[in-house]
Amino acid sequence: MSERVINPRSRGFLFLDSHPTGCERLVEDMWQAVPAPPSGPPGEGPVALVIGSSAGYGLAATIAGLARAGIRGIGVCFEKAPTERRTGTAGWYRTAATAALARAHGQDMVFLNGDAFSNAMKDTVADVLKERFGGRLDYLIYSVAAPRRTDPDTGTTYASVLKPIGKPYRTKTLVFDDQGAPEVKEVETAPAEGDDIDQTVAVMGGADWERWIDHLADRGLLADNFTTAALSYIGSPLTATIYRQGTIGAAKAHLEATARTLDERLGKLVGGRAVTSVNGAAVTQSSTAIPGIALYVGLLRGVLGDTLVPPIGQLVELWDQLTGARPLTVDDEGRVRLDTWELANSVQASVAERWKKASTDTIRDLADLGWFHDEVRRLYGFAAPGIDYTAPVETAVPWPDPTA
Repeated sequence: MSERVINPRSRGFLFLDSHPTGCERLVEDMWQAVPAPPSGPPGEGPVALVIGSSAGYGLAATIAGLARAGIRGIGVCFEKAPTERRTGTAGWYRTAATAALARAHGQDMVFLNGDAFSNAMKDTVADVLKERFGGRLDYLIYSVAAPRRTDPDTGTTYASVLKPIGKPYRTKTLVFDDQGAPEVKEVETAPAEGDDIDQTVAVMGGADWERWIDHLADRGLLADNFTTAALSYIGSPLTATIYRQGTIGAAKAHLEATARTLDERLGKLVGGRAVTSVNGAAVTQSSTAIPGIALYVGLLRGVLGDTLVPPIGQLVELWDQLTGARPLTVDDEGRVRLDTWELANSVQASVAERWKKASTDTIRDLADLGWFHDEVRRLYGFAAPGIDYTAPVETAVPWPDPTA
């Protein structure tokens, strides 16, 4: 037994430990937020592979796929196990909770922990698909946010960076002090230099997504009408310099170009499709690291309130489109747009007006800081409703048995 009381210790938006019971509750709440399937087709559900299944939109894709589309299949992620000194990562506990819910609903979902960029993981996934799921894959969701990637052929390691292109970027940003008091201050980020753009594209672009498709196609594992979607983001003009026009934006453009290439190839190969899904803003472990995003999302919530669409709601819409419950609708660039609620002109105008006024003195009136602060804590299993955080909790939660 490894029971102890877990207190929320953090450095900025990064928490040092995660709460297993809180993570479990949040996964259960996400599952409960999914509407019942539009129909109950007999037989086993489609086979899906979710790469990046333990956090953010990848987690939402996994849970919405299970609860709405009735998928079975494989989730791939890279999480750290609990030790004597530290809890496991939040994604470790979220995966354990997701696997338990899938089992409780009679759905066969295998979770594999390791480097999704490696050939070894691709081989393992292919073997599991062949041996356990009849050797045919219907859907692949690609949702990977990583700091680095090692090319399995060359051994070269690439590192992604969050930088503007061309000139320094100065922006307002939101921080909280040790007592939780909000502060709006300005920060400056130096521009990309050297091969920063190429490195970021190598990690966050479409190269590994395409490699996954190639690997599975070479093994004869793509079903007729196979469909794949990579999750992406465009965002507001307020954050465009650091995001869509920055190094990450270059990677997203590469991802979208890859989708167009894959769409043509898959159409000829199996009558399939490849799209990018442009999602709306959310508080995630990745997004809070981007200068200005915390302030922007807090202001966006201040404008929209409860009408802000959470990741689980967006991914329900994506699964409905992928499975044919609703028409698959794409823009001129072949992208499914799940961000229209965020980028509506009236919404962006209201957020921009609040952005101009935002300061340490005014921020409490302009942004939903209580919601934002709790959302950050919930990423690590804190601020979950109904949890007694003064009680000891078991931290040595095992990884879901892939053979069970």
